Amino acid sequence: MKEHQTPVIRLAIVDDQQTVREGLVALAELLDGVEVVGEATDGQQAVQLVQQTSPDVVLMDLRMPVMDGIAATRAIVEAYPDVAVLLLSTFADDALITEALRAGARGYLTKNAGRHEILTAIRSAMAGNWTLDATVSQSLVAALTAQQAPAAAAPQDGPQPDGLTKREAQVLRLVARGLSNAEIAAELFISEATVKTHLNNTYAKTGVKNRVEAVRYVVGRGLGE
Repeated sequence: MKEHQTPVIRLAIVDDQQTVREGLVALAELLDGVEVVGEATDGQQAVQLVQQTSPDVVLMDLRMPVMDGIAATRAIVEAYPDVAVLLLSTFADDALITEALRAGARGYLTKNAGRHEILTAIRSAMAGNWTLDATVSQSLVAALTAQQAPAAAAPQDGPQPDGLTKREAQVLRLVARGLSNAEIAAELFISEATVKTHLNNTYAKTGVKNRVEAVRYVVGRGLGE
Protein backbone atom coordinates (compact mmCIF):
# COMPACT_ATOMS: atom_id res chain seq x y z
CA MET A 1 0.00 0.00 0.00
CA LYS A 2 1.47 3.35 -1.06
CA GLU A 3 1.85 6.08 1.53
CA HIS A 4 -0.12 9.26 0.98
CA GLN A 5 2.19 12.02 -0.25
CA THR A 6 1.46 15.72 0.12
CA PRO A 7 1.55 17.44 -3.29
CA VAL A 8 4.61 19.61 -3.87
CA ILE A 9 3.83 23.34 -3.84
CA ARG A 10 5.10 25.06 -6.99
CA LEU A 11 6.56 28.43 -6.00
CA ALA A 12 7.57 31.44 -8.10
CA ILE A 13 9.78 34.13 -6.55
CA VAL A 14 9.79 37.77 -7.64
CA ASP A 15 12.16 40.48 -6.40
CA ASP A 16 14.11 43.15 -8.26
CA GLN A 17 17.15 42.88 -5.96
CA GLN A 18 19.33 39.99 -7.09
CA THR A 19 20.82 39.31 -3.66
CA VAL A 20 17.41 39.19 -2.00
CA ARG A 21 15.93 37.08 -4.79
CA GLU A 22 18.77 34.57 -4.68
CA GLY A 23 18.47 34.43 -0.90
CA LEU A 24 14.74 33.70 -1.13
CA VAL A 25 15.36 30.98 -3.72
CA ALA A 26 18.03 29.39 -1.51
CA LEU A 27 15.67 29.57 1.46
CA ALA A 28 12.73 28.12 -0.47
CA GLU A 29 14.82 25.21 -1.68
CA LEU A 30 15.30 24.20 1.96
CA LEU A 31 11.54 24.10 2.63
CA ASP A 32 9.84 20.73 2.74
CA GLY A 33 7.30 20.19 0.00
CA VAL A 34 8.21 23.33 -1.98
CA GLU A 35 9.66 23.50 -5.49
CA VAL A 36 10.89 26.77 -7.02
CA VAL A 37 9.65 26.84 -10.61
CA GLY A 38 10.90 30.26 -11.65
CA GLU A 39 12.17 33.74 -10.82
CA ALA A 40 11.31 37.24 -12.02
CA THR A 41 12.72 40.71 -11.39
CA ASP A 42 9.59 42.88 -11.71
CA GLY A 43 5.82 42.65 -11.73
CA GLN A 44 5.50 42.51 -15.49
CA GLN A 45 7.88 39.56 -15.65
CA ALA A 46 5.94 37.98 -12.78
CA VAL A 47 2.72 37.94 -14.82
CA GLN A 48 4.59 36.34 -17.73
CA LEU A 49 6.24 33.85 -15.38
CA VAL A 50 2.87 32.75 -14.00
CA GLN A 51 1.61 32.20 -17.54
CA GLN A 52 4.68 30.14 -18.43
CA THR A 53 5.15 28.04 -15.28
CA SER A 54 1.69 27.80 -13.63
CA PRO A 55 2.90 28.11 -10.01
CA ASP A 56 0.62 27.45 -7.06
CA VAL A 57 2.01 30.36 -5.05
CA VAL A 58 3.92 33.53 -5.94
CA LEU A 59 6.15 35.10 -3.29
CA MET A 60 6.59 38.66 -4.51
CA ASP A 61 8.29 41.86 -3.44
CA LEU A 62 6.06 44.90 -3.07
CA ARG A 63 8.25 47.70 -4.43
CA MET A 64 9.67 46.98 -7.90
CA PRO A 65 10.30 48.89 -11.15
CA VAL A 66 8.18 48.54 -14.32
CA MET A 67 5.20 47.10 -12.39
CA ASP A 68 5.01 47.01 -8.61
CA GLY A 69 3.83 44.07 -6.53
CA ILE A 70 0.30 45.37 -5.98
CA ALA A 71 -0.35 45.97 -9.69
CA ALA A 72 1.16 42.58 -10.51
CA THR A 73 -0.97 40.90 -7.84
CA ARG A 74 -4.12 42.43 -9.29
CA ALA A 75 -3.17 41.26 -12.81
CA ILE A 76 -2.28 37.74 -11.67
CA VAL A 77 -5.38 37.25 -9.53
CA GLU A 78 -7.68 38.50 -12.30
CA ALA A 79 -6.11 36.28 -14.98
CA TYR A 80 -5.21 33.27 -12.81
CA PRO A 81 -7.56 33.15 -9.80
CA ASP A 82 -6.20 29.79 -8.64
CA VAL A 83 -2.72 31.27 -8.08
CA ALA A 84 -2.11 32.59 -4.57
CA VAL A 85 0.08 35.66 -4.17
CA LEU A 86 2.05 36.45 -1.02
CA LEU A 87 3.52 39.94 -0.86
CA LEU A 88 6.81 40.56 0.88
CA SER A 89 7.85 44.05 2.00
CA THR A 90 10.41 45.79 4.15
CA PHE A 91 7.63 47.90 5.65
CA ALA A 92 4.44 47.08 7.58
CA ASP A 93 2.67 50.12 6.17
CA ASP A 94 -1.08 50.00 6.90
CA ALA A 95 -2.07 51.74 3.65
CA LEU A 96 0.02 49.33 1.59
CA ILE A 97 -1.31 46.33 3.54
CA THR A 98 -4.90 47.37 2.87
CA GLU A 99 -4.20 48.03 -0.81
CA ALA A 100 -2.44 44.67 -1.16
CA LEU A 101 -5.37 42.78 0.34
CA ARG A 102 -7.82 44.63 -1.87
CA ALA A 103 -5.70 43.66 -4.89
CA GLY A 104 -6.23 40.02 -3.97
CA ALA A 105 -3.04 39.11 -2.12
CA ARG A 106 -3.43 36.02 0.05
CA GLY A 107 -0.93 37.31 2.58
CA TYR A 108 1.51 40.06 3.53
CA LEU A 109 4.83 39.36 5.21
CA THR A 110 7.70 41.59 6.21
CA LYS A 111 11.22 40.69 5.16
CA ASN A 112 12.01 39.93 8.79
CA ALA A 113 9.94 36.75 8.44
CA GLY A 114 11.87 33.56 9.16
CA ARG A 115 11.88 30.26 7.31
CA HIS A 116 9.10 28.78 9.46
CA GLU A 117 6.86 31.84 8.95
CA ILE A 118 7.40 31.80 5.19
CA LEU A 119 6.69 28.07 4.94
CA THR A 120 3.55 28.46 7.05
CA ALA A 121 2.39 31.35 4.85
CA ILE A 122 3.03 29.38 1.65
CA ARG A 123 1.10 26.37 2.93
CA SER A 124 -1.69 28.60 4.23
CA ALA A 125 -2.00 30.37 0.87
CA MET A 126 -2.03 27.02 -0.92
CA ALA A 127 -4.91 25.95 1.33
CA GLY A 128 -6.88 29.08 0.44
CA ASN A 129 -6.27 30.88 3.73
CA TRP A 130 -4.88 34.32 4.55
CA THR A 131 -1.67 35.09 6.39
CA LEU A 132 -0.48 38.29 8.06
CA ASP A 133 2.63 38.18 10.20
CA ALA A 134 2.44 39.62 13.71
CA THR A 135 3.97 42.99 12.80
CA VAL A 136 1.54 43.42 9.91
CA SER A 137 -1.48 42.43 12.03
CA GLN A 138 -0.56 44.96 14.70
CA SER A 139 -0.17 47.69 12.08
CA LEU A 140 -3.54 46.85 10.51
CA VAL A 141 -5.26 46.82 13.89
CA ALA A 142 -3.79 50.24 14.68
CA ALA A 143 -4.92 51.61 11.32
CA LEU A 144 -8.44 50.28 11.63
CA THR A 145 -8.69 51.54 15.20
CA ALA A 146 -7.74 55.02 14.04
CA GLN A 147 -10.28 54.92 11.21
CA GLN A 148 -13.35 53.78 13.11
CA ALA A 149 -14.72 53.94 16.62
CA PRO A 150 -16.19 50.69 17.97
CA ALA A 151 -19.93 50.57 17.48
CA ALA A 152 -20.54 48.79 20.77
CA ALA A 153 -17.53 48.20 22.95
CA ALA A 154 -17.62 44.93 24.83
CA PRO A 155 -15.58 44.95 28.06
CA GLN A 156 -13.33 41.93 28.39
CA ASP A 157 -15.01 41.03 31.69
CA GLY A 158 -18.55 41.87 30.56
CA PRO A 159 -20.99 40.46 28.00
CA GLN A 160 -19.41 39.62 24.65
CA PRO A 161 -21.00 40.31 21.25
CA ASP A 162 -22.67 37.67 19.07
CA GLY A 163 -22.95 35.18 21.91
CA LEU A 164 -19.19 34.68 22.25
CA THR A 165 -17.87 33.26 25.49
CA LYS A 166 -15.09 35.17 27.25
CA ARG A 167 -12.60 32.50 26.17
CA GLU A 168 -13.72 32.65 22.53
CA ALA A 169 -13.38 36.44 22.56
CA GLN A 170 -9.92 36.07 24.09
CA VAL A 171 -8.85 33.65 21.36
CA LEU A 172 -10.20 36.00 18.70
CA ARG A 173 -8.19 38.90 20.15
CA LEU A 174 -5.02 36.82 19.99
CA VAL A 175 -5.75 35.86 16.39
CA ALA A 176 -6.12 39.54 15.55
CA ARG A 177 -2.75 40.21 17.19
CA GLY A 178 -1.21 37.82 14.64
CA LEU A 179 -0.55 34.81 16.87
CA SER A 180 -0.61 31.35 15.36
CA ASN A 181 -2.72 28.55 16.84
CA ALA A 182 0.38 27.12 18.54
CA GLU A 183 1.26 30.51 20.03
CA ILE A 184 -2.30 31.02 21.25
CA ALA A 185 -2.23 27.58 22.87
CA ALA A 186 1.01 28.45 24.68
CA GLU A 187 -0.32 31.86 25.74
CA LEU A 188 -3.51 30.41 27.23
CA PHE A 189 -2.06 27.10 28.45
CA ILE A 190 -4.47 25.05 26.36
CA SER A 191 -4.02 22.56 23.50
CA GLU A 192 -3.97 23.50 19.82
CA ALA A 193 -7.04 21.29 19.36
CA THR A 194 -8.90 23.42 21.91
CA VAL A 195 -7.78 26.58 20.12
CA LYS A 196 -9.17 25.20 16.85
CA THR A 197 -12.46 24.37 18.57
CA HIS A 198 -12.74 27.92 19.92
CA LEU A 199 -11.91 29.35 16.50
CA ASN A 200 -14.53 27.20 14.78
CA ASN A 201 -17.09 28.39 17.33
CA THR A 202 -16.14 32.06 16.96
CA TYR A 203 -16.17 31.90 13.16
CA ALA A 204 -19.61 30.25 13.20
CA LYS A 205 -21.04 32.83 15.62
CA THR A 206 -19.54 35.92 14.03
CA GLY A 207 -19.44 35.08 10.34
CA VAL A 208 -15.68 35.72 10.30
CA LYS A 209 -13.99 33.58 7.64
CA ASN A 210 -10.28 34.25 8.07
CA ARG A 211 -7.67 36.04 10.15
CA VAL A 212 -7.92 39.30 8.21
CA GLU A 213 -11.65 39.47 8.91
CA ALA A 214 -10.89 38.61 12.54
CA VAL A 215 -8.83 41.81 12.81
CA ARG A 216 -11.70 43.88 11.43
CA TYR A 217 -14.18 42.17 13.74
CA VAL A 218 -12.08 42.72 16.87
CA VAL A 219 -11.68 46.41 16.10
CA GLY A 220 -15.27 46.94 15.01
CA ARG A 221 -16.70 45.29 18.15
CA GLY A 222 -14.31 46.96 20.55
CA LEU A 223 -12.68 43.70 21.63
CA GLY A 224 -9.15 45.04 21.38
CA GLU A 225 -6.98 44.93 24.44
